[in-house]
This record gives sequence, C-alpha cells and structure tokens, in this order.
Amino acid sequence: MIENLAYKPILQKAASRGGQFAELFVEERVQTEIVLEAGILERASFGILRGAGVRLVSDLRTRYAYSNSLLQSDLLMLAARVAEAADKDDRVIEIPLEHKPVSAPEVSKVKQPPDQVDIRTKIELVRRAEAAARKVDRSIIQVRVRYLDLQRTIGIANSDGTLVSDQATHTLFVVQAIAAKDGELQVGYEPRGGTVGFELFQTENPEQAALNAAKKAVLMLHARKAPGGKMPVVISSSAGGTMIHEAIGHGLEADLAEQGLSVYQNKTGQQIASKLVSVADDKTLPGRRGSYRVDDEGTASERTLLVENGVLKNFMYNRLEALRAGKKSTANGRRESFRFRPIVRMSNTMVLPGKSAPSEIIKSVAAGLFVKKMGGGQVDTVSGDFVFEVSEGYLIEGCEVGEPVRGATLVGNGPRVLMEIDMVGSDLGFGIGTCGKDNQGVPVADAQPTLRIPEIIVGGALG
Repeated sequence: MIENLAYKPILQKAASRGGQFAELFVEERVQTEIVLEAGILERASFGILRGAGVRLVSDLRTRYAYSNSLLQSDLLMLAARVAEAADKDDRVIEIPLEHKPVSAPEVSKVKQPPDQVDIRTKIELVRRAEAAARKVDRSIIQVRVRYLDLQRTIGIANSDGTLVSDQATHTLFVVQAIAAKDGELQVGYEPRGGTVGFELFQTENPEQAALNAAKKAVLMLHARKAPGGKMPVVISSSAGGTMIHEAIGHGLEADLAEQGLSVYQNKTGQQIASKLVSVADDKTLPGRRGSYRVDDEGTASERTLLVENGVLKNFMYNRLEALRAGKKSTANGRRESFRFRPIVRMSNTMVLPGKSAPSEIIKSVAAGLFVKKMGGGQVDTVSGDFVFEVSEGYLIEGCEVGEPVRGATLVGNGPRVLMEIDMVGSDLGFGIGTCGKDNQGVPVADAQPTLRIPEIIVGGALG
C-alpha cells in the first residue's frame, strides 16, 4: 500500500524546516457492521475508508495533518502544512536513500476471511442470537446484538528509514440483554472477538453467548443486594483484567507519567505491588483483540514486562515518549485511524499467572465476595483511587461460592490493593473491549488469574 506512493518527496517536504522526525501514515478500512435491537435490524452497513496523515516531531512536539485523499499533490500539501506549523529547527532531518522493511512476528492467521461470507449469513447469525436470548425468561425486555468485521491495512514510511505495510482482520460479536422486574433493571453483557476471521464462530457459539448474557441479567435481577463493608474479595479469572487495566495499566503509559498524571511516576526499580504480582503488555499473542504485528508507528510488536515480582521494570512507550525519556519504543504507539496522531496505548495487558489453584483460593476465604464479572469503573491515575462495578458477584460462605448478589462495587487504591494481593491463581482469563483515551478508541484485551485481596471496601446495601 505505502510502496505505491512516492513517499520520499512527502517526507522531504515535511522535514524541510528541520526537526526530529517525519512520518507518512496511510490506511484503508473495510468494514461490515450489523446491529439488531428490539427485533429490528437497525443497521446492516458496508463501508470502505481510506486516508493518510503526515506527522512532524520538532522540539518534542507533534504537528499532524490528515486527509481522505491519497493523491500525491494533496499529501505534499499536508506535508507543507505540518512543516509551516513548526518553528524553524536547526536539526536537519535526513531522509535515507533506502528504506528498510520491518521484521515483525506473525500474530494472526485468518482461516475464513469475513469478506468471503455472505452478509445474509451474518444477519442470520445475529437473529439466532437474539432469539436465543429472548427465550431465556419473560423478564428479558430488550436484546441488542452487534456484529462487526474489519479489515485494516496500514502503511508507514518515516525519516528513520522504516517502510512497512501490515494488514489485520478483526471480528467482534456482542450481546447485551436487559431483564426487568418491578422497576428494577439488570444487564447481561457478553463480548466475543479478536484478530480472527469468521472462524471465530467455530469455537464461539453465538446462541451460547446470547444465553449467557440473558441468564446473567435474569440471575442478577433476582439476586439480593450485596452487603457492604470491608471484606476479603476473590476476583475470578473470568472477570478478565478490567481492574488491572484501569488500576495500573493506564498509570504505566509513559505519556501520563511524563505529564505527572500517574501515581507510578519516577518509581522504576521500586516495589509497587506484591511479590506475587507480575504484569506484562503483550502485542504478540495470537488472535487476541489487542494484538498486532507492528504498531501504528511501524515498530515491531513485542512482549513488554512492566512489573516483575512486584518491582516496576518499565513503562509503555511510543516513539515520542521514548524520545523524551531517552528510551526505545515498546511498540505501544497506536491510533484509532489516520485521523489521529499516535499516542501511548495498551494492547493485551495482563497479570501473569501464579502458583495457587483457583479452588484453593476460594477455600481460603471463610466469608467474603466472589467477583465473577466486572463492570465499568473510574480511576484517578494521579492518586490511584478507583471505584469498580461488579456486574456478577456471589457471596463466599463457609469457604464456598454461595448465593448471587447485585449492586456491589469495589472501592480502593490501586497501589495499595496491588501490594495487598496475597494469592495469585495458576489460571488466566481474558476480557476484551475498546479502550478510550484522548477521544480515541482502540481494540484491547486484558487478562488476569484468580486473585485474592484480603481486605477491600465493598460498596453495597450496608456500604
């Protein structure tokens, strides 16, 4: 894709007034989306979007311009604009005569490209899921099913000599079911997806995802309100890594740390978590929603160990933040599309498995809360304080998982909770989502093993 453009004159124009770094980014997105809600097919769309962006980094500041056009004249105009927007810089950006391709790991092999599947088959799949959810219980009043497939092709050429193209396929399937009784509403939510093709549905049954969503909504509708107060909490691996993503992940993004917006700023080499806790951000996991061969700056993907046995080892960097810190990029430069400049973003972020059997962790708690699914939450990255919703929770009674409870929240401080984790399971469960930051959304996954927190504030009926 990028190879078909005369990219060197564009880079030369962007670098004409000097600076530190110049880049051309091009993208094509081919997308199908189907949304069924209240029995009505709200959307069945197919679209192709192409465009490019030109970036200049000068004095550690970014100038960026983009266009839907890939015409040479328009791209040269973009390059001229970013050059004019920067002050004259005595540092000369030399555009290399030869650009070298990037060697990067293969992270996904698509077995059944979604564009080879008839849209009627996709619509039928969505309808089957909706019908399955509605049959669960009369209290199900609304079902929303969303199917999305995306083929994204990118190309990057920069003043450091990088020349790379990459293509990734994403398939996403989400069911949301709402149950109602006596004015009370409960929501069940089940997402499936990754950097895979339509073969996703060979292992992920759409009806089963719908049944899971509807059953969870009905279960929580009839559950009693969760008790509140300080108590032990076991977070299941099935909860995914939402808490880790928010409580520590964003705080280890180098741009937030550089701006003084991270509680982990200047703590490299220090103990910031229990010795049982290690955290990694891994872009190379096959088929995961946050995986990619190269990031949106052309850096080859890697596994970045962030925390090892509780000690902070590294932050996540893009090229700009790596320049600021005198480090190398960890391939965490990501952007929603060509309309955005790249910023530091997570990919697949996880707490690594430990040695305790999940069943033994539950048996170690006489009374407390078992979190099977996490909901949304809020985190202050400066202080580390957080509040998370529990979308599916159960009491632990007599060292066993007992009755379901609803309305629980977890209230605490990220660094404190990480230090207090005293059991880490040998399992690992993934959650998927779209992470928002600076008005950009990118696909991510997060994961954790079963974890025990000996004491945390649970907001509930008595909280």
